[in-house]
Amino acid sequence: MTSEAEAANELMRLAKAINRANRLYHAEDASEIPDAEYDALVRRNAELEAAFPHLVRPDSPSNAVGHEVAASPLSKVTHEVRMMSLDNAFTPEEVGEFLARVRRFLALGDEEPVVVTAEDKIDGLSCSLRYEQGRLVRAATRGDGQVGEDVTANVAHIADIPQQLSGKDVPDVFEVRGEVYMEKAAFAALNETLMDEARADAEARGEALDEAKVRQFANPRNAAAGSLRQKDASVTARRPLRFWAHGWGAASSVPGESQHDVVRVIESWGLPVSPDFRLCRSLDEMLAAYEAIREGRAGLPYEIDGVVYKVDRLDWQRRLGFVAKAPRWALAHKFPAERAETVLESIDIQVGRTGKLTPVGRLKPVLVGGVTVTNVTLHNRDEIARLGLRPGDRVVLQRAGDVIPQVVDNLTRNEKRDPYVFPDRCPVCKSEAVAEEGEVDVRCTGGLICKAQQFERLRHFVSRGALDIEGLGEKSIAEFLELGWLDKGPADIFRLHQHRDELLSREGWKDKSVDNLLAAVENKRAPDAARLLFGLGIRHVGAVTARDLLKGLRDIRLLPEKAAEIYRYREENPQGEDEKPSPFAARMLAEIKRILQVRTDGIGPAVGHALADFFHEQHNRDVWADLLDPETGQVDPPLYEVETRDSEVAGMTVVFTGKLETMSRDEAKAQAERLGAKAAGSVSAKTDLVVAGPGAGSKLKKAADLGIRVIDETEWAQIVKAAG
Repeated sequence: MTSEAEAANELMRLAKAINRANRLYHAEDASEIPDAEYDALVRRNAELEAAFPHLVRPDSPSNAVGHEVAASPLSKVTHEVRMMSLDNAFTPEEVGEFLARVRRFLALGDEEPVVVTAEDKIDGLSCSLRYEQGRLVRAATRGDGQVGEDVTANVAHIADIPQQLSGKDVPDVFEVRGEVYMEKAAFAALNETLMDEARADAEARGEALDEAKVRQFANPRNAAAGSLRQKDASVTARRPLRFWAHGWGAASSVPGESQHDVVRVIESWGLPVSPDFRLCRSLDEMLAAYEAIREGRAGLPYEIDGVVYKVDRLDWQRRLGFVAKAPRWALAHKFPAERAETVLESIDIQVGRTGKLTPVGRLKPVLVGGVTVTNVTLHNRDEIARLGLRPGDRVVLQRAGDVIPQVVDNLTRNEKRDPYVFPDRCPVCKSEAVAEEGEVDVRCTGGLICKAQQFERLRHFVSRGALDIEGLGEKSIAEFLELGWLDKGPADIFRLHQHRDELLSREGWKDKSVDNLLAAVENKRAPDAARLLFGLGIRHVGAVTARDLLKGLRDIRLLPEKAAEIYRYREENPQGEDEKPSPFAARMLAEIKRILQVRTDGIGPAVGHALADFFHEQHNRDVWADLLDPETGQVDPPLYEVETRDSEVAGMTVVFTGKLETMSRDEAKAQAERLGAKAAGSVSAKTDLVVAGPGAGSKLKKAADLGIRVIDETEWAQIVKAAG
């Protein structure tokens, strides 16, 4: 049984993982995990939100469609009618439940037929085409459903998309929605062309071509998305893109009373639709259509990943309406993952920017779902142990139409060979690699000195929430790392003045920009201690936790000895054989709080263990000393003081929920602390005040149920101003 605390933590991790996957897939055309794994994350998130509705997060992926448009040379377009996503089904039973939900919602009798349309779900990029008086005036990608990118000039080069609709009774305004895609043969030819161009460039330079470094598209969907989202439309013109329509958005009038009729009218205007578009009058017919489309999948010239069902009657569609991000009247019935067998030739360990050790399987090349696969993520050491994987094993892969497949079976696990031993040292910096209690991921403890983590750690150290060093962005950090100027860690930032003359000789740097950068660095010699601690990137020590830690200690320099004390206590007081986990955890928590001199509920065992592990590593102690040694350190943060003022919220517990429009969540919490209030993360009977912004959800409802005072951001600003 999942506890409330466990559910809250898992929902936080799921939100981060799903939102990252959405960003990579929708905004960057660079998907990272298989569809099947993504679908499993989404389903688990939905299960937890259903079981714990009061824990639904403001950033819940259940409320998101696609992802916001990333930084792009293309202009943004706001959709008049939101471009929604679809709920998924994976079994016949789930399809049957979809029909049952429709019947229940519409209060239909068992005898009344529910007619639906069925069509194959092509694996492409969603696109909306706005026609006015039959002429194409704008084309846009889906983006996050509300805002997409203007690709009007690009779609002009797609032969399937007419610039002028032919036929009669074309509405004054009509947005055709469908998918831009690339056929499998065109995808293969495009990648071959990219390889030929790279080979020719290498020959012109008199160099040997490293084919592994040639940037090619991983699958037809990425190729279509990358080809459509080009600033230079002439690049799109050279890419053989296709389009088919499956619906509509804004319309001055709709030419029909059913989904089937309107799609056929759209087809009559000169836009292609799925050749497998059909009507189904029962669950049996829906499942038969699914099987027929699935069986013909391999022979199709394009990639599909399922079948989409839509309630045919438009008046019923209007009554059914929408949930957070999907229509109640439509469903995507996804295909099972495709499978293939091959040999696991070796296991390599990659170290991510956060220190996570990820095992990657190197495979004998095999074709799965139209893509040649040579690598597969093995996720973590527990997954390797579960499958009994060793180099030389024959494995079964499955792929659900995405870039990286997964290993689902080991056919030779019973052969007598030594098991694979997961490393306990980072392969990059040789620091200890450990997994925290209750976690499966193994992480390098080298942190600040690990080459694999340096860039991300330094980027975080100078970020706005940490030291906020103006002018030291990602490009500059990458440049200085390449020059070897930041090899020792963050303290090297404060030695950049030693490289002034060298920096002036480099392209893009002038006297003013160099002087501004060095002045910004010098201005942080006496940084706020909480910002400095947060900037070090110690696991579980966020901006709020850093402040909570220093409220008790005041002097940041005390942390290493306090961490060492926690480490000694942990080593000398392991859990007894007969001791239950809960009393042991409570005893450990009490000791951690005593050592750290903190009283807030925001400091738990995870923070204490993270501090102990961080400072147990000699490399981290060296970096710490380089920054904070009283004699030779580069920074001298003052004692941490929390300035509090008399205010009407002094002594209260305040919760911020929804989107804050004039300040960040961290800034709001800091304001509450300065006013003598406690900023909490969830609403309970102990909450005195809720500050609600746009999009506030379950927390606002719970506050209303408990009779807690609720104000908006403007009223909160007045409270802050009144306190002086």
